[in-house]
This record gives sequence, C-alpha cells and structure tokens, in this order.
Amino acid sequence: MADKKSTLNTRRAFLAGSAAMLATPALAQSTASVNSTDTTQTERDLTETVRRNISSFRTLDWQPYFDNTDNGAILVDIDSRAVHYWSADQSVYKLYPSSVPLTPDLTRRGRTSVILKDPQPSWRPTPSMLERNPEWPPFIGPGPDNPLGTRSLHLTWTYYRIHGTHDTRKIGRRSSNGCIGLYNEHIEELYEMAQVGTQVLLI
Repeated sequence: MADKKSTLNTRRAFLAGSAAMLATPALAQSTASVNSTDTTQTERDLTETVRRNISSFRTLDWQPYFDNTDNGAILVDIDSRAVHYWSADQSVYKLYPSSVPLTPDLTRRGRTSVILKDPQPSWRPTPSMLERNPEWPPFIGPGPDNPLGTRSLHLTWTYYRIHGTHDTRKIGRRSSNGCIGLYNEHIEELYEMAQVGTQVLLI
C-alpha cells in the first residue's frame, strides 16, 4: 500500500512539473537557452586546461604590448583567458579571469579601443548568432537574464564587447560568440576605471 501511494505521489509530482514547464512562456525558455551549458564548450580534460591556464595566468608588463598607457590600457590574452588593465599613470594594475570566444572563427585579435560605456546593457543577438541559434529571442533587456551582465564596454569593432555575465560557469572557458566576458564584480570594477578612449589589445 505504501509503495502504491509513493508511486502515485511521484506520478503527480512529474505531471505537475511537466505542466509547469509547458506553462512557462516561450521567451523565458529562449532566454534560458542563451545562458545554458550548450553555449559553453566543454573541455576534453578540464583539469589539464585549468592547470595550463593557472600557469599562464600571471602578471604582465605593459611595455611589450603598448607604446604608452595614455587613457589606460586593456590587454586581453585569449590563450590564457585573462584580461589585464593598467591605469594611465600606471599606479593601478588589475588581472581578471575571462571567458573567450567558442571557436577560432569567432575570435578577433588586434588593436581597438573603448568607444562606449553601458551601465545597463541590453542584448540583441547578431544576425549570424540568430542564424546559428534561431530559437534565441531577438532582444533581452537589462536584468539577471541578460547575457551581458551588469556592465558593458563597447569596442570599435561592431558587436564586440568586454562585458559581465551572470553565468559564472563561462569564466575561464571558451563560451562566447566573440566577446570577452568577466565576472560581474570584475566588469563593474573595470567599468569604473576604464574610460572612453582606453586602448585595447586582443592577443
């Protein structure tokens, strides 16, 4: 009798859960898919990758990469998945772990700069992102579901940003469509220090 009652309760719970899932708005389901583990590439051997990243996650000098630090300087090291920042007077140096693009064809390297600081970013997928993921919503406003997190630094390259993320699983991994992601607390700190005109180099 107890087993029958337990089975009945399990069935009821399953049906209730299924009904709740069906009742979830389509937009909410799409939003969840944007921040799902499907958008993060799984490493073959995460232990080995993390160990390699830690060994290369080290402080650097600005001189090999920039002629000066006027307006501040940001170095994005895609291979070690790290973002370095130097203030204009070089009194402040910061090193942050980051997420990087999923694949080489999404990766851009070279010199750019910050052209806009967005304190409440909203997100629109690019045409190529929608082509790859047609189920994604066309727009997500500021808030906890936003893939750009709490702050965003726009670069001169169209669609490219250094931004935050609420999905902390993405940091330290290949998980973006081209942008560089930081923990929200780190992008908030960098946002306050960086300015329009801060030079940026991705290597």
